[in-house]
Amino acid sequence: MKRLNLKRFLVGAFLLLLGIFFSIQYSCQGPQRKYGDRPHGTFSISGAFALYPLTVKWVEEFRKEYPDIQVDVSAGGAGKGMADVLANMVDLGMFSREVTPAELEKGAWYIAVAKDAVVPTLNSENPFKEQLLSKGLSQAVFAELYTLEKKWLWSDVNDVINSRSPIHIYTRSDACGAAQVWASYLGTDQESLKGIGVFGDPGMTDAVTKDEMGMGYNNVAYAYDVNTRQKYEGIEILPIDFNGNGQIDSVENVYQSLDSLMKAISTGVYPSPPARELYFISKGKPNNKLVNLFLNWVLTKGQQYVARAGYVGLSEDHITKQLRLLEDEAH
Repeated sequence: MKRLNLKRFLVGAFLLLLGIFFSIQYSCQGPQRKYGDRPHGTFSISGAFALYPLTVKWVEEFRKEYPDIQVDVSAGGAGKGMADVLANMVDLGMFSREVTPAELEKGAWYIAVAKDAVVPTLNSENPFKEQLLSKGLSQAVFAELYTLEKKWLWSDVNDVINSRSPIHIYTRSDACGAAQVWASYLGTDQESLKGIGVFGDPGMTDAVTKDEMGMGYNNVAYAYDVNTRQKYEGIEILPIDFNGNGQIDSVENVYQSLDSLMKAISTGVYPSPPARELYFISKGKPNNKLVNLFLNWVLTKGQQYVARAGYVGLSEDHITKQLRLLEDEAH
């Protein structure tokens, strides 16, 4: 009996030691077994609110194919994206305006990935909405509103309106692509824009929806719901009278839905600016293999998600040029 118990003990001990051995082997080789030849690691992205919703969607779909790659994404404005990239705090920046010569001299590198636009916004409960929607405002009038120090009334911009009600003009307080693109359309720069400063696209949307007399400007993704393809509750688009004839013609009336506006951006009916390209930026050529893998994916497989997310895709020729730029920089 004692011999039998001893035998059982020895067999149990052997199995225990065997289990410990394989456990140690697994823990030592765990990463190799987990990843194999699959790409793995982490990279980070920060920057423009304009590109943030699409980037989040891209990262979500990208990680379905590459689950071992972690991507940290945060929004804070195009200016923050550029600053973070140039300071080597992130690998990629989301950028929503043209890169300046000064930024290029500091080492900024960029690649186009999609298009969208900045649109002037109005509170949907504005008591003069119908008059404003039928006539719109011209570039010249918008320029005066945003650059002249004056207490504006709604009657100043539409002679049909007989009211002393004031216009509450909102602008962006953060260094951002939306403000610079809007300012470029008006023939000035962000620093010259007048109005009540609010931070970020969400802040602008919130300010206008809470103020019946409010007027602002937003990136498309913060004016339209990508699920319903309709304007967000509380938001109306203040039409631009592009030809300056004092009314919104049928060709200028492109704001009924997200899809109708996207078509206008794609065909150039809604001009650039205030339409514009969106970019990913880095400091110098991307030398992180994971970043290059992501950028290549964005320009190929990732383009299928652009329209659904409320953006305009690049033309095939433009995609080819961006891929060629990426390939040239990757070697």
